[in-house]
Amino acid sequence: MTSPRIADLTVTEFKQLVRESVAQSMAAVLGGPDEGLSLRDDFAEELRRSLAEVDAGGKTTSLADAAERLQSSR
Repeated sequence: MTSPRIADLTVTEFKQLVRESVAQSMAAVLGGPDEGLSLRDDFAEELRRSLAEVDAGGKTTSLADAAERLQSSR
């Protein structure tokens, strides 16, 4: 079986390939500054609680609202 060629991809498939390639390249270059670090037990528990609350339909705050609150608190 032959490998697919870029020329044989649809525009949608090509765009997806580019997106994935860019994401992989950015991840490789930027890396995760916190990779390998661990969370304090109390913070990890709070994060689990928060995620469970959201999964159960709890209210979330948009990034725009959080940024607005941060600006107004200065």
